Amino acid sequence: MSLPEPLIRLIEQLQRLPGIGPKGAQRLAFHILKNTRDDAERLVEAVREVKERVTYCSVCNNITAVDPCAFCSSTERDPHVICVVEEPQNVGAIERTREFKGLYHVLMGALSPLQGIGPDDLKIKGLLARVTNGVAEVILATNPNVEGEATAIYLARLLKPLGVKVTRIAMGVPVGSDLEYADEVTMHKAMEGRREV
Repeated sequence: MSLPEPLIRLIEQLQRLPGIGPKGAQRLAFHILKNTRDDAERLVEAVREVKERVTYCSVCNNITAVDPCAFCSSTERDPHVICVVEEPQNVGAIERTREFKGLYHVLMGALSPLQGIGPDDLKIKGLLARVTNGVAEVILATNPNVEGEATAIYLARLLKPLGVKVTRIAMGVPVGSDLEYADEVTMHKAMEGRREV
């Protein structure tokens, strides 16, 4: 079946999204085509608004609509404890436990030499600068996979000489998974059973 050029372009763009293959992109494109023009305009406006209004916190690198983010500007969070995660979506997984009351630092990835991601590609300098400001503990909550473990070990080697307590979340989170998919109980146990690195 020959498709109109605008529909082909839409399918190609949708296919660039993570987790969307050719068939999924085609289903989404036909769904968008079938919906009303108002629905399509709302989708376009939502995408445009995210690109215009959502940014990264200048302190912790979490996603936010105001800078600094709600965590960094809160007086109710403990500024002496920083939880380090790989991606902004990992913050939500930890927040769902309703147990952690400290601050966050988002690395924006993990060390991965095979993918060409080294220490300079991550937000490590900002973390080191924050630690010198009276931080007592840094919790390393990177993903329990090869990249996450390598990142945790690297950070521990940098942080320990600064005199800060460095802990690692417990392995209640299955090895090889991502934090964003962990349920509340698993994340709670992982935070509760963290250990010093």
